[in-house]
Amino acid sequence: MKPVRAPVSRPAIVDVAIELMAEGGLEAVSFRRIAAELGVSAPTLYWHVDSKRHLMDLMAEELLERTGATPGLPAADEPWWEWLRAHASRMFTALIATRDAPLVLAGNRPSTDRYAHLEQVLGILVGAGMQPLEAQQSLFAISSYVIGSATEWQAEAERARAVASACSPAGTESGTPPARALGDHPLLLAAVTGLRAEEHRSTFDHGLSLIIDGLRARYAPPPLSAPAGPADAAARPPGPR
Repeated sequence: MKPVRAPVSRPAIVDVAIELMAEGGLEAVSFRRIAAELGVSAPTLYWHVDSKRHLMDLMAEELLERTGATPGLPAADEPWWEWLRAHASRMFTALIATRDAPLVLAGNRPSTDRYAHLEQVLGILVGAGMQPLEAQQSLFAISSYVIGSATEWQAEAERARAVASACSPAGTESGTPPARALGDHPLLLAAVTGLRAEEHRSTFDHGLSLIIDGLRARYAPPPLSAPAGPADAAARPPGPR
């Protein structure tokens, strides 16, 4: 007897799509292959998923949910900027761990089920002094940076694998030029040498700090010094008037 299959559902379609992507990349995900895995005809899937773009939106939400990278809310004593930093870091870690995950998240849109949570997230930033549009643009800027960085990370990893498999000459790991080729370019040599000495995530962390610190400087500037009172004036050393 053939095993009894569970009825086709949206979660089942998303699960199979993610499995196919993990095995063969995003190009391996097709309605035809998903239908074959589920033992149904491809048109059946359209009762649950409207299009490939809709499927990718659902895959994006599921990937973030599985990896714990869905934006939560800050702890009671957590500054909003550190909350944003921690979320972006978790999201980056999740994306680089799954083949082609950055491509799935690029251009995705949340489902209506996520609207209430996103309203809360925006509320945190509006409470920090941003206008609703500024809050949304800030989130877009961070997510775009994370997705772009994760895409670059995976492309570099693929390049390193290709170079290694081609048995490249020593000193050209991942396509970086050997030091002797940079002898006439001291600034570039210093930059490349510094990058090699850093942790792999240092470039991502540096860029993320620029964004987060910029938002903090704009929306949470340090308090201005209190104006000097009479006692302070009296304590000042005499000077020219």
